[in-house]
Amino acid sequence: MTFLEIFQYGFLLRALAAGSLIAALCSVLGVFLVLRRLSLIGDGLAHVTFGSVALALFLRFQSAYAAVAAIPAVLLAALGILKLAERARIYGDAAIGIVSSLGIAIGIMLASIAGGFNVDLFSYLFGNILSISPFELGQTGVLFVIVCLAVIFFYHDLLAITFDEELARTSGVRVDRINAVLVLLTALTVVLAMKVVGIMLISALLILPAVTSLQMARGFRTAIALAVALGVLSVAAGIVISFLGNLPAGATIILVNFTLFLISFGVRKLRNQR
Repeated sequence: MTFLEIFQYGFLLRALAAGSLIAALCSVLGVFLVLRRLSLIGDGLAHVTFGSVALALFLRFQSAYAAVAAIPAVLLAALGILKLAERARIYGDAAIGIVSSLGIAIGIMLASIAGGFNVDLFSYLFGNILSISPFELGQTGVLFVIVCLAVIFFYHDLLAITFDEELARTSGVRVDRINAVLVLLTALTVVLAMKVVGIMLISALLILPAVTSLQMARGFRTAIALAVALGVLSVAAGIVISFLGNLPAGATIILVNFTLFLISFGVRKLRNQR
């Protein structure tokens, strides 16, 4: 099979389309999260997503609709992290750890009651982007538009709280509301990313393109644009390599991302030595 011949498969084209949209979202939000030192919120929400999907499958939802059913619980968990950090007076990473452990515990408990892990739950744990259905592609497209519009609408406020939250607050920015917007957008993106790299690797898709672009970019908008380009490139290359090499797609995508990070780190080192 030649390189061009692999694009005759509809499931592969769906995977590339959905993966590119999700990679773009993860990359944009990842830049904000990394700079705000909230990188691990993706991992915490991924564990909550595991519990939510386990509940949906336990209630006999079809696999294609499990992600949709998980969205309300993940959105509530995202807001719960903020409220815990605010009212319980604990650091953000501790709040993430509490909600994360609760989500994974619920998922394991439900899987145990149901008689063990089934194939559908494993596909969400470790990713199965090549099995994305036309319905899931449409769902990805709709949520992609929603998240993009929200980022564009709140861009200046998100930028303000990213670099100086206190200054933003004194300037009239409703910091609590913008923080809520950021974590809710991240929650939606985490739900979308389940089928691409799996719940276990979602945080890497949020972090790696962002930190790679920040190694090279000299401006904030440049960093976002570069992160999107690197994220989409890594997903496309990972899908093709995994298909040709009969490798797990999610893990391949992350390894491509890490390779790009190593290259950017090396280039930065060489540039600084000149």
